Amino acid sequence: MLLLTGATGLVGSALLRRLTAAGEPVRCLVRDPRRLGPERVRVQIALGDLADPPSFRNALRGVRTVVHLAAAIRDQPAGSIEELNGIATWRMVAAAERAGVEHFVFFSALSASGHNRTRYLRAKALAEQAVLASDVRHTVFAPSIIYAPGDAFLTLLHRMAMVLPVMPVSGRGRALYQPIWADDVADCVMAALGDRTHPARRERPRYELAGPETLSHQAIVELALRAAGRPRPTLNLPTPVVSRALRVVETLMKSKAPATWDEAELLEVSMLADRGTADAEALGVSPRAMSAVLGA
Repeated sequence: MLLLTGATGLVGSALLRRLTAAGEPVRCLVRDPRRLGPERVRVQIALGDLADPPSFRNALRGVRTVVHLAAAIRDQPAGSIEELNGIATWRMVAAAERAGVEHFVFFSALSASGHNRTRYLRAKALAEQAVLASDVRHTVFAPSIIYAPGDAFLTLLHRMAMVLPVMPVSGRGRALYQPIWADDVADCVMAALGDRTHPARRERPRYELAGPETLSHQAIVELALRAAGRPRPTLNLPTPVVSRALRVVETLMKSKAPATWDEAELLEVSMLADRGTADAEALGVSPRAMSAVLGA
C-alpha cells in the first residue's frame, strides 16, 4: 500500500493518475474526497490533513511507501507555513517510522535553506532535514518551479490580462528558474518508485528536478501571456509597494485573497539546479520546455 498526500495538487493529481493506471494500491490522505474527482473510486480514502497529526496514524496502517507532496505556500486557518510544512513533515516521518514504513518520498524545493529570505523555503529546509535524518529509507525531490497548463498561477495571469492593459511584475523580475512540467515530475517519481531493486537508485537520496529552459520571472510571465493569446507589456513594481499592498489584501480578504506576499516573494528567489536536467534524465525522463508545453 502506498500513502499519497497532496493528491489534489499539480504533481499529486498527475501522479495519482499514473499510480492507479499501473494498478498500484493507493491510499490518499485528504480533507475532501470530492476533490480527487473520478480517481476517488479507485483509491482508499483516509480523512485528515497536515494539521491533524492523529490522522497520520490511521492513514499509515499497512503502508510500505509514503509519497509526501502536501504543502502550504500561505498561512491557513489550521496552521502557519512553518507548521504545515516543517512541523507536519517531522511528525509524519516520526509516524512513518513507528508504522514500519519502508520508503519515504518527500518533496522539498530548490534553494530551500535555513537562511532563505522566504518562510516557505526555510520551512521546507527544516522538513528536508527531518526526512534525511530519519531511519526510514528516503528519497528527496527538490524541484524548481512546477507548472501545468491551467494551474492557479497561469490562470491568475490570464484573468489579470483580461482586465489590465499592462501586467504588473513584482520587483525587477530577474530571479531565475528552470520551470518543470508537473507531468514530467510525476514521471520522475514513478521511475523512482518503479525501479526499487536498482542498487544505484536505492542508494541515491536526493534528486534535483529542473526543466531545460532557464527563465527569469519576467520571462515566464511574458511567455505565459503569449501562450494565452494575451501578450501585454509589463510594469515592474517596487518590492516594498507589492509587499504592503498584498499584506493589506490578505488582511481584508483572509484566506480568499487571490495572492499573498509569501507567494509573491517566492518569485523573487532564484531556483536553479546545479546539474540542470541531469537528475531527471537519470530517471529516464527528458523534461519538456515550458514554451513547448504551453504552445507559446
